Amino acid sequence: MINNNNGMIKNNINVFAVVYRLIDLAVIHLMLIVALYGYSVTYTKEYFELSLIASIGFFLTAESFALYRSWRAGFFNELMFYTFISWAFAAILVITYMFFTKQSADFSRIATVIWFVASFISLITWRFLFNRFLAKIRSKGMNTRSVAIIGITKSGQRLAQQILDNPDTGFRLTAVFDDRIPERIDATYHAWLEGNIKEGVERAKNNEFDVVYIALPMIAEERIKHILQLLGDTTANVQLVPDLFVYTLMNASMSHIGNIQTISVYDNPMRGGNAALKRFEDIAFSLCILTLIALPLLFIAIAVKVTSKGPVIFKQNRYGLDGKKIKVYKFRSMTVTENSDVVTQAKKGDARITPLGAFLRRTSLDELPQFINVLQGRMSVVGPRPHAVAHNESYRKEVDYYMLRHKVRPGITGWAQVNGWRGETDTIDKMEMRIKYDLEYIRNWTLWLDVKIIIFTVFRSFNDKNAY
Repeated sequence: MINNNNGMIKNNINVFAVVYRLIDLAVIHLMLIVALYGYSVTYTKEYFELSLIASIGFFLTAESFALYRSWRAGFFNELMFYTFISWAFAAILVITYMFFTKQSADFSRIATVIWFVASFISLITWRFLFNRFLAKIRSKGMNTRSVAIIGITKSGQRLAQQILDNPDTGFRLTAVFDDRIPERIDATYHAWLEGNIKEGVERAKNNEFDVVYIALPMIAEERIKHILQLLGDTTANVQLVPDLFVYTLMNASMSHIGNIQTISVYDNPMRGGNAALKRFEDIAFSLCILTLIALPLLFIAIAVKVTSKGPVIFKQNRYGLDGKKIKVYKFRSMTVTENSDVVTQAKKGDARITPLGAFLRRTSLDELPQFINVLQGRMSVVGPRPHAVAHNESYRKEVDYYMLRHKVRPGITGWAQVNGWRGETDTIDKMEMRIKYDLEYIRNWTLWLDVKIIIFTVFRSFNDKNAY
């Protein structure tokens, strides 16, 4: 992030972003020409229009994912993923245009498919090769940035470890400075400890570092101001590492009202393009599953009806997105349908569970009707499992950050469940572990993480010792 003259904070913009855009534009158009030439199709203005539509779709999506920001300190697999999503959206836009203008018959379908595939491979390939090129020259000491950290606090230690663990970023930890005696500093960083903060500032003034990170506690406001004032006499890139209890932040981001800058501490990561992608995933997956399980749903419904008295579908109030109440569907697995202010969790050997219900719960088949909740938009396929309202009201008073799990839609399955935290939460410790994994999922959400959770769920559903 950098400051402008008005004191506002802006995103870190890659100085080569224009070049990267031009390369992408050239790749998209060139691959179309190659596809047409390879399939002996004449290049016409209509094909040029297709490439223009694809380019617009790609760049719009790429901008929403900040694809052209500096990825020096980013993750390459994330860069690849966003490139894939951006081009997939562009291809869908082209197909939609051809369909609604009734011009699909005017274009070569095979050449168009070749173009889609070739462009995707080329967009990924040039990024991969460029990334490898940068990694190679950085390993030889070129295109690197020397880094000094002032204040080896917890935040400073995490920053230093990230630099050490990710040499491909080109950041090279050169020195750390702290006013504490070495015995009070983690021994891991003694090799880089080269003096106190005053000495660090003086060396920065001598232009010994490309980047200086200040990682002091926020309560040391006056001290930070003084250091920043001193570092005003240096050409180094000076950055603050705010000590904002980072393990409890939820997709923190910068915002502003007028000229007042603010930091969003607890926010939903699934906004904009991410929200559309997540919703598309939910609709597509739930439609496929409901189509496949239509007959099993019917057979289970009949079995529930004839083996015990009561409704086939049990509807229970749960908390959904933003803590709003929703009704969640399940096949009834008990002789009771509790939905009051006091709900007793199912225990091992619970007498309320019917013989069929025990099987349904153990195999998670009782939760299949929740795919209808997904289509309704009340739930997601993957997300924090929704708890009964009574349990929410109880645990929110005892578990820190409990309600943050409601920043996203609840899911049929979740990261906590595939990591063994499914079933009865008869102790606070168990609920704290479940919440820990729920919040970890929200912080680190990607489409690939959802896919992994779904795969893990399928393989573990029929052998879960915590399901009863």
